[in-house]
Amino acid sequence: MSDRTFTLDEAQTLLPILESLLKQAIQGKKLIEEVDAELQETAHRVFLNGGTLVNVVHLARRKAEREKAIRRIKDAVAEIDATGVQVKDLDVGLLDFPCQVEGEIILLCWKLGEEKITHWHSTSEGFAGRKPIDDRIANAGKKQK
Repeated sequence: MSDRTFTLDEAQTLLPILESLLKQAIQGKKLIEEVDAELQETAHRVFLNGGTLVNVVHLARRKAEREKAIRRIKDAVAEIDATGVQVKDLDVGLLDFPCQVEGEIILLCWKLGEEKITHWHSTSEGFAGRKPIDDRIANAGKKQK
């Protein structure tokens, strides 16, 4: 894990790139879930029928799509992680940006679909502990004039 911290402005600037990577990972996760459900349904049909004719080519193609999706997810998450941003939840698209405020590390919290970063929480709290960003956090790391 990176020791990098972000100001609110730095985190905000990264959002378009991170949002794109996050969407790629989420799409990959959905594809994996679809393929898994299809494979499970096929296995269930085979079991119930005591065997059945299976389109092996189709299933092999779907398994290959699944493997590509796994690679895409790993690559997208690794790319996000390399920036120092933490992927907290792929189901809802949750990212945390470490931010130093008055010597303490807090997490700027952003959820897919939100226009900008408007909340934060401590490192010991999760999404449920989100609080609105105040001036103290908004100005953290900025050069005083």
